[in-house]
Amino acid sequence: MPSPTDIAHMRRAIELAWLGRYTTHPNPRVGCVIAHGERIVGEGWHRKAGSAHAEVIALDQAGDAARGACVYVTLEPHSFHGKTPPCTDALIRAGVGRVVCGVLDPNPKVHGAGIRQLQAAGIATEVGVLAEEARELNLGFEKRMRTGLPRVIVKMGASLDGRIALANGESRWITSDAARQDVQRLRAAASAVLTGIGTVLTDDPRLNVRDRSIDLEGREMLRVVLDSRLRISATAKIFQAPGPVVVATLVGSGVEA
Repeated sequence: MPSPTDIAHMRRAIELAWLGRYTTHPNPRVGCVIAHGERIVGEGWHRKAGSAHAEVIALDQAGDAARGACVYVTLEPHSFHGKTPPCTDALIRAGVGRVVCGVLDPNPKVHGAGIRQLQAAGIATEVGVLAEEARELNLGFEKRMRTGLPRVIVKMGASLDGRIALANGESRWITSDAARQDVQRLRAAASAVLTGIGTVLTDDPRLNVRDRSIDLEGREMLRVVLDSRLRISATAKIFQAPGPVVVATLVGSGVEA
């Protein structure tokens, strides 16, 4: 059973993981704390794909103090060679004494294998500390790993009577400033933003992230337009904002190869 110290350190690891909410795609968000009892000797969080993982950053910060320490990590350490070496190898080399995970990695390449490798090296492990909070970090990643399907969030602005425009079809702001700020955060945290051609023709949106307080660290938003008859204009504003745009249409809709 986790101690109050375990819970406190895992909660801090979760806070660290959320720092990567807008930048880690397609990787999961992960935070890590290394401690001797209540004393924290290293912290880290995964910033973006291809960069150092949370455990490695925390180990570098801890240095020799990592030996015999307890590692608190929100997601099971990965145990395979990808863009970066396995975190399990780094933990074993550092001589840590115990590893506490929030949740197992849903990636079938890892699921349980990282824990087994640590146990085989004589490292004590525990899984499930603040599991629901740790799972909340990566709901989209989890669904993609388990089902191959994306997690979809539907955003709709409507009046109390269920309308989205005036009777003459003219569009007006329905949502508040606070709601529009929420939309900016939802877009920034998503892998892609999808809309239909009706919205593009009526509102001519850019569907980008305009809130300057949100730093995507160079990650460009993917925007997708469903346009079965290829009615979108080449001058639409969605093409003017940086980042890739995919227009999904039907074969034979008139586009020239």
